[in-house]
Formats: sequence, C-alpha cells, structure tokens
Amino acid sequence: MLDIRLIRENTDLVKQRLANRSGDYASVVDELLSIDTARRSAETERQKLQGDRNRISKDIGIAKKNGQDTSAIESEVRGINERIEEIGRDADAADLRQRDLLLGLPNLPHEACPVGHTAEENPEVRVWGAKPSYDFEPKDHTILGQALGMLDFEAGAKITGSAFVVYRGAGARLERSLINFLLDLHTTQHGYQEVNTPHLVKAECLVGTGQLPKFGDQVYHSPEDDLYLIPTAEVPVTNLHRDEIVKEEQLPIQYAAYTPCFRREAGSAGLGTRGLIRMHQFDKVELVKITTPEASMAELESLTANAEKVLQLLGLHYRVIELCTGDIGFGSAKTYDIEVWAPGQGTYLEVSSCSNFGDYQARRMNLRYKGEDGKNRFPHTLNGSGTALARLFVALVETYQQADGSIVIPEALRGYFGSEKIL
Repeated sequence: MLDIRLIRENTDLVKQRLANRSGDYASVVDELLSIDTARRSAETERQKLQGDRNRISKDIGIAKKNGQDTSAIESEVRGINERIEEIGRDADAADLRQRDLLLGLPNLPHEACPVGHTAEENPEVRVWGAKPSYDFEPKDHTILGQALGMLDFEAGAKITGSAFVVYRGAGARLERSLINFLLDLHTTQHGYQEVNTPHLVKAECLVGTGQLPKFGDQVYHSPEDDLYLIPTAEVPVTNLHRDEIVKEEQLPIQYAAYTPCFRREAGSAGLGTRGLIRMHQFDKVELVKITTPEASMAELESLTANAEKVLQLLGLHYRVIELCTGDIGFGSAKTYDIEVWAPGQGTYLEVSSCSNFGDYQARRMNLRYKGEDGKNRFPHTLNGSGTALARLFVALVETYQQADGSIVIPEALRGYFGSEKIL
C-alpha cells in the first residue's frame, strides 16, 4: 500500500510512476487527494468544535453557579456535539473509501525499473549455459511422463478435473526429491530458515501481500470458514510477522517454505499450457526475505542468485530477464524472472519470479521494525520461487531425456532420487 503522505507531497512523481504501468490510475490518485483534503479540513473543524465545546461547557458551569439561565448555551453545545458526531461518521466513511482506493493502487515501479509496456520489452539480463542439442527429436514431457508411468492426467481429471495431475511411481519420487533438494540447498547453503505453514489463510493475509482485493477471482475460497487456499507460500510466510514490530538486529529475516499452491486461473488450452505447465494445483518452494530499505536491492540480487543456483546445480540452461514497468506484478517495485529452457516445448518457462516489494506489503500488513534510534519503520519485503516445481520438473525431464525414452537424473539429485536414470 502506498503512503498517503507520499501521494500528497509527491503527486506528480506518483502519477508519473503509475503511468508507466499498464492501467490508468490518475483519477484514483485525484480522488485520494480529494478525500485526503476533505478529511484534513474536517479534522481541523472537529478540533475547533471540541475546543469551543470545552470553553462553552466551562461557561455553563459558571453561569449555573450564578443562577443564570443556561438553556440557550446548552442547546448550542448539543448542536456542537451533533456536528462533531456527523464529522466522525463522515470521517469513518472517508477512511474506508481511502483505504479501499489505496488497496487498489499498485506499487510504484522502482526508478531503476526499465520503462516498457509489454513483456516483449523486458530486457535480458544474463544467460547461463547453452541449449542442449540432440541427435533425435526431443519429446514433450507429457509423452515422456506417460510412457514411463510418471504422470497420469486422466486420473487427475477423474478425481478433480482438468489442469490436475496424479504423479505416479518415479514421477512422485522425482517430485519429492526435488522438494527435498531445494529445501536442503536453501537452508544449509543459503541461510534460510525452513518453515511449514498452514495452506489455508484468512482474508487479511491475502490483503497483506496484495492478492486481495485485486485478484479475488483467482483464489479458492471456502465461504463457510472464510478461509482461502494459498496461491503461493508468500502469503502465509510473509504474514508470519503481520502486526508485529521486529528489531532491526533481526533483519534480514529469511524463510524457505514448501507448499502446494492453488490457483483458479490456469490459462487456456494450447502449447503454452499443456501438461504440467499451467496447473490449478502445483508444488513450490518459496523464498521470503524481510530487510531494511537500505539493504533490499542487494538482497534482491542475493535472492535471485539463490534461485539461479538451483538450475546451475541441475545443469539446466536458463536466462534472467528484468520485467519492465508495464509487465511488473501489482505489488512489486522491481522483478527478475528466471526462465528455464524446455527442449520439448522449444521455449523458455518461467520457474521463478524474484521481486522486491519495497514497503508496499509491510504497510498493508502493519509490519514494522524498530531502528537503532528507537523509531518504528516499515521494512522491505522480498520473495521469489526457489523454484516452482511443476515447470522445473518439465525442464528437467525434457532436458535429460535419452533417445530410448529414458531420463537421466542429474548428479546433484541422485542422492535424493536413489538412482541415475528413470527407465
């Protein structure tokens, strides 16, 4: 959530940064300023009226001691009280409207974020490794997975519906191996603390991280309990410190968490959504950081490097792109996407989106830290997939396929999987 003082004192800057995003937010900013001006004026009037009431009340006391008729000035006090109550009701309504408007405004792109309108304008930052070559036509992971009894899409559809899958045999073991590999890597080598959180959250958790109210149609909701299935571990993990004041010496706080993720929107049918690429339920290991504003950009580079290390250890070719202002996520100030090459698809797949949210999420969830000077400040929050399992599974299976249809297990994963090849 943006700071209303920032909007008030730097209106042109705010409008300019928001104009670089996709969408028109100028009218929202104008309404916010109008409400803010009216609220501040009403508060000034309320304080004056309260002063008048106190003064007149003293006059009533003196008049009564002197035996004077006080009915007229008592009526004046009642009128003042009614006006104060009216201002209070109007202020409460204005507060709610202002909060709704602020919750609907996206974050300001960082000043270093490249300006652009579409994903085609996202600059490539770096590339690691080379695309694998084959002396045969590489197969799609759905063909490989079903031939080896690893993936059962028919069973997933029978149990739940389209965009669900059942992992079987070596497929289930490979998925479990990847989860353990990722958690061990990030906790033993990258300094994250592993946490295991609930997969159902309250609405305020989704508001805190920015999924509500903007993306309410993309999350699964249980109205009887008013709980939501998490779209990503970012939601419960970042909210571990909602409404808290942490100490500066605790920062950076670093968490790693495995969770299944649930999303209503799974894309339309086609090459870019086949098989495991877009699912309503998928596994993910998420990385979350809470840090000081001064350190957050360096922490974003570190977080991105942590996610990249996964692909390097598995020997998977990938590229890193920086999202431009028109493609960046709703709550993010700066984002790197890591895209791994999938030979069977003949394209790159996003396996991690590493973002710095600035103080945007912290304000929404009232998360603060106490500085060395004793003042409470909003920290910066960051998160990124470390990584998304379904697409990592796709890239690994398609990259390491052999001419006979078998799949070689990369060396870094063999201790977890228990063998060198899937036959």
